Amino acid sequence: MARYVSKIDRWLIVLPVAVGAVPTIALTGAAFYEPRLLQDWWIFLILAGAFGFVLWIFLSTYYELNDRELVVRSGPFRWHLPLDSIASVRPTRNPLSSPALSLDRLELRYGAGKWLLISPRDRDRFLADLADRAPQVNTHG
Repeated sequence: MARYVSKIDRWLIVLPVAVGAVPTIALTGAAFYEPRLLQDWWIFLILAGAFGFVLWIFLSTYYELNDRELVVRSGPFRWHLPLDSIASVRPTRNPLSSPALSLDRLELRYGAGKWLLISPRDRDRFLADLADRAPQVNTHG
């Protein structure tokens, strides 16, 4: 089994900071000047949850390739793609939501018209391993 971590675009690192850290720090600082804000503890809970969720996705997005399937993991989400169902792979910069932390992506076409976007950091090694394990895959670009 081979594991490939997701490539992470530097600009995308701003997302977890903007979602969780900045508002939490701002509210904490404001609570020192206005202690009444601490009564609204649920705001802190929601912000911490949102930050934790985004952090979970950042720390756990990877792709595992074994002899039978490609397993894609990202936070609580899992995809199991049997290798014999993968028809093609091509490079793309499609910005749609996906288990890819970079816009330097690969579009996998599989099954009956399904597709998934991934962004392995070591794209060349991933494509070589995929070609070895699934020679039927048509590689574009």
